[in-house]
Amino acid sequence: MIQNPLTFLFIGRSGCGKGTQIKLLREYLEKNDSRLILHVYAGKKMRELIENKKNLTAKLTKEIMLLGGKQPNFLAIWAWSQELVEKLEKDVHLAVDGSPRTELEAKILDEALEFYKRDEIFPVLLDVSYEWSAEKLKARGRFDDTEERIKNRLKYFEKYVQPVVAYYEKESKNKLIAINGEQAIGEVHREIIQKIFNDNN
Repeated sequence: MIQNPLTFLFIGRSGCGKGTQIKLLREYLEKNDSRLILHVYAGKKMRELIENKKNLTAKLTKEIMLLGGKQPNFLAIWAWSQELVEKLEKDVHLAVDGSPRTELEAKILDEALEFYKRDEIFPVLLDVSYEWSAEKLKARGRFDDTEERIKNRLKYFEKYVQPVVAYYEKESKNKLIAINGEQAIGEVHREIIQKIFNDNN
C-alpha cells in the first residue's frame, strides 16, 4: 500500500531510457494506487517553445539545442517550474524526466519540492556507459542526433550531470538510487521497483 504521494527524478545519459522507464513506472503505480501521476519533462517544454514561438528566446534556445549544448539554468528551471506551478496538486505522484541537469538546478528543485511539502523523493540514476549511450543515440535516428551533437550531449553529461549525481550521493537529503540501465528494459524496471518499493514481483 502506497501511503503518500511520491516524487521520482529520473536522470541519466541521453538515450538511457528515462521516458520508457517513467511509462512503466506509471503503469505500475496505476495498478497499485488510485492517485494521478504528473509527468514533467523540461526537454519537451523547450521543444514546444521552439516549435510554437518565433521570439528571441525560441531562436537562441534552438541554436543551443541544434549544437547539443547546455541550455542556461534559468531556462531549464523555467521549463519544469512552470509545469509544477500550473499542474501540481497535493495528492498526486510526480515524475520528473531528465531534470535536474546541473547542481544548481538540483538545489533549486530540492527547494521547490520542499515548498510543495514533498517528503518521499527518489532521485533515480539510469546508469549507462558513454559508449552504450552513443550507440543508442546513433540507432535512434532523431533529427538532432548527428555525430557532433551526440558527442556534445555526452560531454555535457560528464561536465554538468555527474556533479548532480555526486550532489544526490553526498549532500542532498534525497539519496540517489542507482540502477543498471544497460539491462533489458523489463529488468531495469524490475530493479527500480525492487529498490524503491521492495517489490520483487
